[in-house]
Amino acid sequence: MTLASPFPAPGVAIVAPSGYARDDAGVARGIAALASRGCRVHNYFDSSRIFQRFGATDDERLAQLHAAAANPDVQVVMALRGQYGLTRLLPRIDYQQMASSGKIFVGFSDFTAFQLALLAKTGAQSYAGPMLYSDFSPPQHDPFTLDDFWRCLAGPTHRVTGEAAGNPSLAVEGVVWGGNLAMLVSLLGTEYFPQVDNGILFIEDVNEHPYRVERMLLQLMQAGVLARQRALVLGEFSAYNLSPADNGYDADAMLAYLRATLPLPVLTGLAYGHGRRRVTIPVGAPATLEARDGAFALTVRDYPVLRQGTLLQSA
Repeated sequence: MTLASPFPAPGVAIVAPSGYARDDAGVARGIAALASRGCRVHNYFDSSRIFQRFGATDDERLAQLHAAAANPDVQVVMALRGQYGLTRLLPRIDYQQMASSGKIFVGFSDFTAFQLALLAKTGAQSYAGPMLYSDFSPPQHDPFTLDDFWRCLAGPTHRVTGEAAGNPSLAVEGVVWGGNLAMLVSLLGTEYFPQVDNGILFIEDVNEHPYRVERMLLQLMQAGVLARQRALVLGEFSAYNLSPADNGYDADAMLAYLRATLPLPVLTGLAYGHGRRRVTIPVGAPATLEARDGAFALTVRDYPVLRQGTLLQSA
């Protein structure tokens, strides 16, 4: 059962800064699902403007972001979907406009590039959370994913839990940040990569073989990023194929190697990735991570929330 909304629903802008939706019916279902919660939806995606593999041309996709940020009737800006495209836009985004707009920007996958660039440039927070086409458009919604998003939006704190064998016991505090691993690593060495010390880093990916996940994490370690973090929390790594050439090397072997090699505690069991069941995590917010007997709880605080139709920014 979907939870009743504890606040008047927000104005939600749909933008397509990356890929496009394959069918208008799916977009219509997603808009209807938001409207059923009382949301006032402002759809900036126009299927007639699809360009190559993108939701529109670079100029048009950039214009969507800026228009949504400038719209006074919008409190939440939600990505249509991921795929690829935001990397093209990073040098041209007005990050100060994004941050000063006070909007809550929501998405995952390719949207990680925008979220980390926004954090790096301004310190502004965003939500690693659902997207219209991925989560609101399917005929059968995942109630866990959507309810977790509404709970996060209501605040004032947000608690995410998980459990997996082999997780170390710990209690740490730090800024929670991360998202899609490939997008995160693609920003390394650029002005769009956040310089986070004593952070809690969470990651996920899709279509990435365990050896490529390992290689990216070793790159982060060798660049000095992981030594500056308090913990690493792994979400889902899905849709990859093993082959006879792996010769026993699989995700478990990768995890064992990472735990023996990386300079920080590694936890697994986070319900975050490209599957149907996904938590929402405020990126750039202070958090506490506690783990014992394989179970963990990540409690996030002081992030933007919506109360009585009004956005309240973090302290």
